[in-house]
Amino acid sequence: MLESLYVKDFAIVGEAEIAFGPGMTVVTGETGAGKSLLVDALLLLSGGRAEATMVRHGCERAELAAAFDLAAHPDLRDWLIAEDLDEDGACQLRRVIRSEGSSRAWINGRPVTLTQLKTLAGGLIEIHGQHEHQALLDRTQQLALLDAFGEHGTEVAEVTRIAKAWRETTARITELSRGTDHAERIEWLNHQVDELDRHALAPDDLLALEEQHRRLANSGQLLQGGAVLAERLDGDSEFALLRLVARAQSEIAHLAVLDERLEPIGELVDAAQIQLAEASDALARYQSALDLDPERLAETESQLGKLHELARKHRVRMPELKAHADSLREELESLRGAGASIATLREEQQRLASTYAAASKKLGKKRGTTAQTLGAAVSALMAELGMHGGRFEVQLEAQSGDEPDPQGTERCEFLVSANPGQPPRALRKVASGGELSRISLAIEVAALGSDTIGTMVFDEVDSGIGGAVAEVVGQKLRALGERCQVLCVTHLPQVAAQGHRHLRVSKSSDGASTETRIESLDGTTRREEVARMLGGIEITRETLAHAKQMLGSAMRSGEE
Repeated sequence: MLESLYVKDFAIVGEAEIAFGPGMTVVTGETGAGKSLLVDALLLLSGGRAEATMVRHGCERAELAAAFDLAAHPDLRDWLIAEDLDEDGACQLRRVIRSEGSSRAWINGRPVTLTQLKTLAGGLIEIHGQHEHQALLDRTQQLALLDAFGEHGTEVAEVTRIAKAWRETTARITELSRGTDHAERIEWLNHQVDELDRHALAPDDLLALEEQHRRLANSGQLLQGGAVLAERLDGDSEFALLRLVARAQSEIAHLAVLDERLEPIGELVDAAQIQLAEASDALARYQSALDLDPERLAETESQLGKLHELARKHRVRMPELKAHADSLREELESLRGAGASIATLREEQQRLASTYAAASKKLGKKRGTTAQTLGAAVSALMAELGMHGGRFEVQLEAQSGDEPDPQGTERCEFLVSANPGQPPRALRKVASGGELSRISLAIEVAALGSDTIGTMVFDEVDSGIGGAVAEVVGQKLRALGERCQVLCVTHLPQVAAQGHRHLRVSKSSDGASTETRIESLDGTTRREEVARMLGGIEITRETLAHAKQMLGSAMRSGEE
């Protein structure tokens, strides 16, 4: 529900803040006073197109803001949370239009795009006027309205779910098929996996092979170097290390007799002698195990050469060949099972198609019944609203297609005949502005409670009518106001008298500038405004009495 509207430097409005309440609020004023400026402001706050001419002359920018109560709209609160625009349950729309024509928008103080603004406002407010009926003329919206009127939500959701599942299944089939020859790919993968399984090594095994190759490739140098080292450790030369250490041991033992402090040094030399002896033994064992093996060297070189070849072929490093083989094996298994998977998916596709046919048939049957009910209800209300002999019909057209449609198997077209004897034609082609306003009102009244819009705005829906019909329009708007918030701009006293609240728009000028004033009326001021609408410039006792009677009658009818 709209709680308040603030406008500043907008058109001929200097600054105004208007509070709104539940029920039906009427907006009246003399012609040219700017009654429709409130509607224009709400249109802009709903994401409408902004123009530089909307800024008050001599000002840099126009500012508009509206606050809404979301107590009855948990879905919109969830949307604000999802968009990171929530603010402790508040909902404030704000828009600034600059004199050069640019504009910016905010929701709860955070900058947003016009698309976000339109999305939120679309769930908050619905505007009906002689030039604001695009939603009513759009066939998609007509179908949505029919489903809302008939409370087809469960059936529509089921049809949409099945259609989505069918499309996902079809996409999976296409993905598995890919338009390629699986047999050829499977044969290629088989060959690659077999080859890699024969030759590829795990990283640790590859390191061992490279170490072995390095040893075999240098075995001659290792044998020669080992012999030289053995001679230096324990050879026949007087400079062999073990011989030199033995002499050192003898000399230290002789000197230690003279000075026992040399005994620890002797022990260290003894330990060195032991280490050198162990090293000489280990070297001897190494030499006996080491042997020239040209055939084994050739084998390791061939194996490494094959690994290098595979690495280049598959464009991976040698240590990654084993993992690459596993990856190709997974693809191979997937393709081997693709045929079975596709068959299973095709069965699921057929099952979903059959389920969709049943669900869409059920929805179509309900839509047919609802179309007749809505057509009859709107036709009856059209007669009450001064379109005697007019007829409203909802035409359902079957849709053909190979794929399940999320909207069902039919499309909707609103047809209308405004005059007796004329065949009904598409609403978007034949209705005038005034007729469209009244038809819109008839649809809204017929569909009371079938949508979740909290605020409905009617701009000059009473254009071209008067007398008893005008009173009926007012009564219908008041009845609508019992279910949701209604804001109605009117020039008819019969409609104005039916409002729960009354705003008057007036214009004043000091010769240099013009300004619009918006004030709330009650009691005497409201009676005087209705009298002005009844009698023109001169207000007599009779017109005041008539105005009082109209207001009293509206209040009594509202209490019944």
